[in-house]
Amino acid sequence: MAIKIYTKTGDLGKTALIGGTKVPKSHIRIEAYGTVDELNSWIGLLSDLYNDAQTNTTLKEIQDRLFTIGSSLACDPEKEPLMKIPDLKEADIILLEKEIDRMNDSLPPMKFFILPGGHVIISQMHIARCVCRRAERGIVNMKEHDLFVEPLIIKYLNRLSDYLFVLSRYAANTLQIAEIPWKPRVS
Repeated sequence: MAIKIYTKTGDLGKTALIGGTKVPKSHIRIEAYGTVDELNSWIGLLSDLYNDAQTNTTLKEIQDRLFTIGSSLACDPEKEPLMKIPDLKEADIILLEKEIDRMNDSLPPMKFFILPGGHVIISQMHIARCVCRRAERGIVNMKEHDLFVEPLIIKYLNRLSDYLFVLSRYAANTLQIAEIPWKPRVS
């Protein structure tokens, strides 16, 4: 017999963290890991649409790390030490930095601000970057409200948004799509 996807336990606007603690679905912890889940979906779409083997391998790694982050955020921090929740590692950030450097090595220097666009995949990479920044802001908000957040999570998401920006430039370069410079109106 298949497990039912609906439990009806959230029908009154509450949900349970890993560990059983009930919180409102509007809780900033739920908002934060919901945004990470949204980001993970955007990363999956990028992987489906962008045809570059090395990038797709990295995107799958990123999706795994985002599940790790989501697990950490979804866990009651007082009960987490008793559970086997995967951890984020400094090596995960180093991987992003190496990929940023690898892509940057093949790009011309950036001489202007770039508008998102030029190709559907490039625009979607920018959307993923913006969702990543929103996730980061939500998690910083948790920290500012004295809710425990593993410090590497904020660092990882900050670097991930940098990665997604460079990935958009890299994709434009490999697809031979001209970057769209921002030309501010001066009059």
